[in-house]
Amino acid sequence: MMESGAPVCHTCGENVGLNANGEPFVACHECSFPVCKTCFEYDLKEGRKACLQCGSPYDENLLDDVEKASGEQSTMAAQLSKSQEVGVHARHISSVSTLDSEMTEDNGNPIWKNRVESWKEKKSKKKKPAKAKVDTEAQVPPEQQMEDKPAQLDASQPLSTIIPIQKSKLAPYRTVIIMRLIILGLFFHYRVTNPVESAFPLWLTSVICEIWFAFSWVLDQFPKWSPIDRETYIDRLSARYEREGEPSELAAVDFFVSTVDPLKEPPLITANTVLSILAVDYPVDKVSCYVSDDGAAMLTFESLVETADFARKWVPFCKKFAIEPRAPEFYFSQKIDYLKDKVQPSFVKERRAMKRDYEEFKIRVNALVAKAQKTPEEGWTMQDGTPWPGNNTRDHPGMIQVFLGYSGARDIEGNELPRLVYVSREKRPGYQHHKKAGAENALVRVSAVLTNAPYILNLDCDHYVNNSKAVREAMCFMMDPQVGRDVCYVQFPQRFDGIDRSDRYANRNTVFFDVNMRGLDGIQGPVYVGTGCVFNRQALYGYGPPSMPSLPKSSSSSCSWCGCCSCCCPSKKEPKDPSELYRDAKREELDAAIFNLREIENYDDYERSMLISQTSFEKTFGLSSVFIESTLMENGGVAESANPSLLIKEAIHVISCGYEEKTAWGKEIGWIYGSVTEDILTGFKMHCRGWRSIYCMPLRPAFKGSAPINLSDRLHQVLRWALGSVEIFLSRHCPLWYGFGGGRLKWLQRLAYINTIVYPFTSLPLVAYCSLPAICLLTGKFIIPTLSNLASVLFLGLFLSIIVTAVLELRWSGVSIEDLWRNEQFWVIGGVSAHLFAVFQGFLKMLAGVDTNFTVTAKAADDAEFGELYIVKWTTLLIPPTTLLIVNMVGVVAGFSDALNKGYEAWGPLFGKVFFSFWVILHLYPFLKGLMGRQNRTPTIVVLWSVLLASVFSLVWVRINPFVNTGNSTATTSSCIAIDC
Repeated sequence: MMESGAPVCHTCGENVGLNANGEPFVACHECSFPVCKTCFEYDLKEGRKACLQCGSPYDENLLDDVEKASGEQSTMAAQLSKSQEVGVHARHISSVSTLDSEMTEDNGNPIWKNRVESWKEKKSKKKKPAKAKVDTEAQVPPEQQMEDKPAQLDASQPLSTIIPIQKSKLAPYRTVIIMRLIILGLFFHYRVTNPVESAFPLWLTSVICEIWFAFSWVLDQFPKWSPIDRETYIDRLSARYEREGEPSELAAVDFFVSTVDPLKEPPLITANTVLSILAVDYPVDKVSCYVSDDGAAMLTFESLVETADFARKWVPFCKKFAIEPRAPEFYFSQKIDYLKDKVQPSFVKERRAMKRDYEEFKIRVNALVAKAQKTPEEGWTMQDGTPWPGNNTRDHPGMIQVFLGYSGARDIEGNELPRLVYVSREKRPGYQHHKKAGAENALVRVSAVLTNAPYILNLDCDHYVNNSKAVREAMCFMMDPQVGRDVCYVQFPQRFDGIDRSDRYANRNTVFFDVNMRGLDGIQGPVYVGTGCVFNRQALYGYGPPSMPSLPKSSSSSCSWCGCCSCCCPSKKEPKDPSELYRDAKREELDAAIFNLREIENYDDYERSMLISQTSFEKTFGLSSVFIESTLMENGGVAESANPSLLIKEAIHVISCGYEEKTAWGKEIGWIYGSVTEDILTGFKMHCRGWRSIYCMPLRPAFKGSAPINLSDRLHQVLRWALGSVEIFLSRHCPLWYGFGGGRLKWLQRLAYINTIVYPFTSLPLVAYCSLPAICLLTGKFIIPTLSNLASVLFLGLFLSIIVTAVLELRWSGVSIEDLWRNEQFWVIGGVSAHLFAVFQGFLKMLAGVDTNFTVTAKAADDAEFGELYIVKWTTLLIPPTTLLIVNMVGVVAGFSDALNKGYEAWGPLFGKVFFSFWVILHLYPFLKGLMGRQNRTPTIVVLWSVLLASVFSLVWVRINPFVNTGNSTATTSSCIAIDC
């Protein structure tokens, strides 16, 4: 990719060109939206006389100049149309000659001119059929041509559009945020200037906690400043890239499905995910599904054999009757009238037959699972009697098996099926394999060698395709020339099946996916969440976006906050870190090498090997010339002359355990290593390079998965995420200091990433703050002095601003108040348990090298509906919140006892303390329900430890009473007597 500082047209992707004064052509002087003069003239012919971005009308003087120039250029355009194919843009004609002149001037080598000429000849040969088609169209009667014009006009329109949130909803929301910020400033001024001398340690602790909470709120709130919605037009995508009678021009997509342990991730769930992928509404020759078995389990391999066989029946059934969803387990379990809108007489008969076939398929897969429960002493053997290569999961060779494909089995109707490939990378002792991130990078290399689709869609094994048109939704962004050039990935929201109706533990994460992610989409794009994401393969290779100008050497010309101007930022910048300069230089060198190798198809084998070695591609991508050549193909694809057996051999080579040694894999390219939450790191690196991402929310959810609804499993899942954030915070990729050189990451986007890595540290002040109510009730002290009228107004204003902010957020986002309340409750539950342990484990890992191994969360539920919800499993994560619950309950009892002894005067101060304590208990109430289980039974050890810690804590505070002046023995004695009563 060759970077250029000239503005690029957002419609066609060419340079905008110069006006009569030698300056870059500008159509709209309001927003300077980059549009070339040719596209500008085309818009005027179509009757559009306003800017596509801001809607401002074009300058009348500019319109007059264009009308005069169009008459002078008509003769020239007629001559060009005779010598070139009909429909070819005049801009394309001039661009070839410009490229030729640049090659000659920069290199002074005539060989480049010859290569460009040969390239032009190849292009013209490819376009001869198009010319014949135009001649044929010329013979069509004018009436039929007029009928075809509306479809052509529709195909030329944008494939997606941004729908901003209504100003009537967004303006009050922003106003209240600013007001809340001002009230917070006044509140902290009051808190700091009015200490509580009688309980100074408690007051100081509370102020520190409140300041941290305010800081966390700022990090979470301001990235939601400009939320947006998007709308896609799948019909326009089809009109543009799927013309009747011609091969589909839609881009190919490689699907990645990752699994590890089939006993914890049931093969039936993985099979449903694979079947839903094979049946997507997309050209079969454009779809390939790669299943990564990182546990090298024969059970996974055999279940895929059964899945491939069943797909021959399932895929044509789905496409014939257009059913949704296309995962059989979830399709047949729907409680709907399946006869609705089905007019084919054969549907009922075929559906019953298909359901019977699926039940038989389930029996076969479940039989394999039952057989795999006990491993033979000599290990597993395959049907031909040879030992299974993956008997030792930590020491086995790489394995690849292509089940379906272009030359493989066809469906029962004789049609082609998408390619299905089983991949298990090589593992040897002494090598770092980097868990899921390493498995995903292995799939990137294997898919590049075998199919090399320009786009990659990765899914967890328990996330099936719920919307068969999901890939087309993503292509509306990726293949749109106005949008897709700078898009690194399209992220879909996660939706889940099998969650209890009340969503007790906020498994749906509705607030995050429907509020936070839409806010990020208005800045630089949503964060990558690990599944349901369509990647641009070039972005995974560590390249910058094509339209991004090269990094300036002195000062940045754009603001990293707003991305539009330099007037709001200081021109003087701090010197870059040497490592940043080195990485930028290497990236520019790599981009230049790619430009020189664009015409690699024209080179012989000797030239290829020489150029690849000279440009240090092997140091970046590894020792595979086949894979390196695939990285240079922006539009993907594999050479037709490639030998399949040699490609399989090369694919085995690129998944060897030593392939990534001394390369940039996991450091600058692919999924990034260094954290158990590799998804956050990978998306963060792409945004730092200047890419943007897009959030796609179709009406029918694109993908659905399963979530752990059990309390212990849910806490362990949250613990893993929080530990990954702590690891990033302690690494060189921390957003607090990484990625400043170049200003490509906007400041609000950086705030969002900072929020994703500092939120576990909120557990420390949260535990302290949840303990304060009990301490206040047990000691008779309080963290707030007697309120004056002004202070009362401040407190009231703060509470009202919090409530109004939440209400207005619900108004523009459409999230229910129950979802918001569940999110708040689990923020406290997770904060005082999983996040707290993650902080300590993260520091132990960094300081003492103590690593934590996580087991994969079980995906299967009990036979009873939501049966797993009521199972209580022992884990140390349950102790801190249980202790806080008991301590606060003891504190409430002690507070009421003290008020009864002291009389009427004590009830006023008691109200604030009890309200504070009930705030904690209400937030922990879902945890309390989960602890009780269905039969109100709790593990004995949890009760024992919690009661013991709460009792000791309460007795120590009663005995010591450190917040009372020891010099006043009378007061101490009376306080102790009151509490004893």
